Amino acid sequence: MNAPAARMLHAAVPTADLPPVCLVGPLPPPAGGMANQCEQLARLLGAEGVQVEVVRTNADYRPAWVGRLPFVRALARLLPYLARLWTVAGRCGVIHVLANSGWAWHLFAAPAIWIARVRGRPVIVNYRGGHAAEFFARAPRHVFATLRAAQAVVTPSRFLQRVFARHGFSAEIVPNIVDLSRFAPVPPRDFGSAPHLVVTRNLEPIYDIPTALRAFARVRETYPGARLTVAGTGPERGRLKLLATQLGIAGCVSFPGRIDNADIPELYASADCMLNPSTVDNMPISILEAFASGVPVVSTDAGGIPDMVEDGVSALLVPVGDAAAMASEVSRVLADRRLAAGLRAAGIAAAAEYAWPVVRTHWLATYRAVAGRGR
Repeated sequence: MNAPAARMLHAAVPTADLPPVCLVGPLPPPAGGMANQCEQLARLLGAEGVQVEVVRTNADYRPAWVGRLPFVRALARLLPYLARLWTVAGRCGVIHVLANSGWAWHLFAAPAIWIARVRGRPVIVNYRGGHAAEFFARAPRHVFATLRAAQAVVTPSRFLQRVFARHGFSAEIVPNIVDLSRFAPVPPRDFGSAPHLVVTRNLEPIYDIPTALRAFARVRETYPGARLTVAGTGPERGRLKLLATQLGIAGCVSFPGRIDNADIPELYASADCMLNPSTVDNMPISILEAFASGVPVVSTDAGGIPDMVEDGVSALLVPVGDAAAMASEVSRVLADRRLAAGLRAAGIAAAAEYAWPVVRTHWLATYRAVAGRGR
């Protein structure tokens, strides 16, 4: 969608009649896909004049030392969360729950749905977990009973929509947001033998950073000046640094830790290719941000990624865990300027479909429809 059309679409949907919205979800820090989406949605809705209150599911532990005690920390976070949720639900017209799999569902999403029901408030389950297929395949009956208590189930991707359909639930699609006011493509640079590759996923097993490191080691054989930035935090940091040393690439791989959201655009602006080696995924924001920044993407074909990109057009996809294939496709991008330019153009065009003026209309229509069902 071009800019004038997006502005017309934006202006065509007023917000004065919208009920106050309670957003239930995590906020940065730590940064992550769901936390970033929750923060962006609250900020952008607020800028539209919508009354928004956020009930945070990952609030700081008070006192801080409680966070070091298993089980105790869960209770210490859960009780204040439930108390605030009960209060905020009483003065909001729609409860919007950003939900995930596993314990996050049982501790935060499910209580929010039932509190909304007791308070007589319509609720949206905005499900985002990449592990959805496994979670619902093993879920007890009460999980599905909780889902049926919601007025709407919303997912950001066709991938998750298919998962819900297998269990008899109709899910609407409202895509993730990429804030195009923060990301802008920069002209491609002449990197010679020193391209800069980036990975912007947390250092956790499901994101399989070792495959990116092994792929990078192969790329270095052709581009001896290449460097890699792995931006993220997580429990795998020590193991990954050891692997980089074993592969002989420690001197050209940087692990800067968590990068502030405000500094992420600068990182993409310096990149010649983005690698996404994840094994489980839904609709990674990192790919959308790379698209918006004009950075070619080489990704695994995990989860919902093939639904959000067109292989060979907007990104290049490889099998999960295949470092050789990832290295080969990265080398193609670096060597073939025409291919890189095509990926860049298609990615920029794709990112426009996730811009706020487009996503805004979906959420406003959903809030109105759900509020009507609640009445």
